[in-house]
Amino acid sequence: MTTPDYRVYVVLDPGLCGGLEGLIQTARLAAEAGAGFIQLRAPQWKKREWVAAARALKSALAPTPARLIINDHVDVALLTDADGVHVGQADLSVQDVRSLIGPDKLLGLSISHPDQLRPEELTLVDYLGIGPVWPTTSKADADPVLGVEGLKTIVEASPIPTVAIGGITLNRTPDVMSTGVDGVAVISAICGQPDVKAATQSLLNAVQQGLTLQSHESHVPTQEIDNH
Repeated sequence: MTTPDYRVYVVLDPGLCGGLEGLIQTARLAAEAGAGFIQLRAPQWKKREWVAAARALKSALAPTPARLIINDHVDVALLTDADGVHVGQADLSVQDVRSLIGPDKLLGLSISHPDQLRPEELTLVDYLGIGPVWPTTSKADADPVLGVEGLKTIVEASPIPTVAIGGITLNRTPDVMSTGVDGVAVISAICGQPDVKAATQSLLNAVQQGLTLQSHESHVPTQEIDNH
């Protein structure tokens, strides 16, 4: 399987997307436009709805390289052969999740404070979702905001890929990318947008510009100071 593309990570919201049909269409269009990750997150749904949606998403995303991630529900991920699972600090431990999904599925972990960077967990996790960077209305129980500097602190300490989440818009993407993250996770920036493909492409372009700038800055040689 190809290397995961973390640049644009879409978290689906059934309400914003317009129910199951809108959710599937949003995922398909975003993936076709270049989104590398699609996460199913529907905290108000019953488990049977999760499974039906995940199966439909799996089918819709099959022609694309996008990875389907299931939020929290390991059983749904296994039943539908999703590409991975994402968990928070209060969900199943990463040790338990990894033992259930095996070594080949992707595992993401939400981080909101440097103290949550635990070495014994990071060896089992493929990427970190860091946030919220800014206030967000998409998650009622969100942790306190990190801000760009707080995000940067965690990114610089992380030995694995990182994705920023929380209040991220197209205009804020350059500031986010300046921290060294591998990509941005968004909900309302894509879900519910009148042109999902255009919104995804614009976000992807902004992220790519930020990554290019990161690469350029990391290769700029330090000028020697002439003391003579």
